[in-house]
Amino acid sequence: MRLLTFCRRNNPAPLIAARVGSRILELATAAGIAAMPMPTRMKDLLAAGPEALEQVRRLLAAAQEDGPRFASAWLDEAEIRYLPPVPDADKFLCVGKNYRQHLEELKRTNLIREMPEEPTSFIKLNSCLVGHNAKVVRPEGIVRLDYEPELVFVIGKRALGVKKRDAFDYVAGVTILNDLTCRDLQQREVASGSRFWTGKNIPGFGPLGPEMVTMDEIPDPYDLWMTCAVNGEQRMRVNTRDQIWKLPDIIEHFSRFIPIEPGDMFSTGAPGGVAVGKANAAALFLKPGDVVTCGMEGVMTLSTTIVGPEATPS
Repeated sequence: MRLLTFCRRNNPAPLIAARVGSRILELATAAGIAAMPMPTRMKDLLAAGPEALEQVRRLLAAAQEDGPRFASAWLDEAEIRYLPPVPDADKFLCVGKNYRQHLEELKRTNLIREMPEEPTSFIKLNSCLVGHNAKVVRPEGIVRLDYEPELVFVIGKRALGVKKRDAFDYVAGVTILNDLTCRDLQQREVASGSRFWTGKNIPGFGPLGPEMVTMDEIPDPYDLWMTCAVNGEQRMRVNTRDQIWKLPDIIEHFSRFIPIEPGDMFSTGAPGGVAVGKANAAALFLKPGDVVTCGMEGVMTLSTTIVGPEATPS
């Protein structure tokens, strides 16, 4: 099942929906027609547990079987603006240095000082997140803007003290983050020892989505091809099996003392193939006009357009 958060073109209020092809079923309207309760935020839907997701499946089936009755709840994809699937997570933790190929790139470019002995992370702020098809401003003075397609796990129930063997019981689904990174700032922050990563939290530097795909549609999260293309030219294609710390390691590590709540997310690191790791990096860094397409091959695609500082973001 494909779940998303969106707003209508003429109304900024966020809504949640299920997508079937290019058709969007707005869940609150559909639930009203079916006279059933339905949360209005993705985080609340996940917190309501597996029964709520099963209710969405039943609602979706009913809406597909009885199209005329649910006509007011169906939207065409062209009528909506995508928002991040979970725009208001309590915690969005990004695991760094987690692909073997990418570690080699970071070593060559002096963006890593030592190999981690356990999962490490930084926080991605909600204020930097945008949805599918967003226009992202490259601020004045930034010239080394890099792309990083990442597999993201969305947590479905409260996790505290979880053991590796049980980790996937706590996962609702997956989505994609393009962890846009200002290498200009990152280089300085690494040199100074800062762990805030300003260069990853500039507004717009967190394209996320387009949707969350539930785990029943993901046979093996560690046999997925993460891809990235710029203006149609493929820049990387790396399998998630190259990850060092898998989701069970990550959940066990971070839930030892801190509760992980429904809607919280773990981004699992950038694969090898980013611009900064290549000999012709200067030509590959993102520029205004570039269209960046991050993919989870066969599952979903996230598109972002880079614009100049004079443009209006979206």
